[in-house]
Amino acid sequence: MTYNSKKYSALLSETLPGVIDSLDEYHRIEEIFNNLFKENRSPEEDKLFNLLANLLEDYERRTLPPLEKSSPLETLKFLMEENNLRQSDLADVFSTQSVVSDVLNGKREITKNQAKALAQKFSLRLEAFI
Repeated sequence: MTYNSKKYSALLSETLPGVIDSLDEYHRIEEIFNNLFKENRSPEEDKLFNLLANLLEDYERRTLPPLEKSSPLETLKFLMEENNLRQSDLADVFSTQSVVSDVLNGKREITKNQAKALAQKFSLRLEAFI
């Protein structure tokens, strides 16, 4: 995806992202990141979103104790709750609402293709869903 460097530069100068070294800075970047968590981001917003995700993840990795591994289903349910998503919001990933229902009820496993689509949808690593 191509982006306009002048528009991206303006977003960067507005945001002033850098290595996060304090909790206050973490919260500031997290707020900007959350405001970008939407459908139909511009290419420039998408590039900034990915940069901020990396900065937040880096800070968390350096400062937080490791989390216990969640199952792919637990991860999906958590993300749905955090993002106020319903089953119908995931039909594009799972092809039908009945498949979403089966996955959420533990009747089906998340396939590799679905895991890839979920990772892309939530801007996470594939490992979160496999």
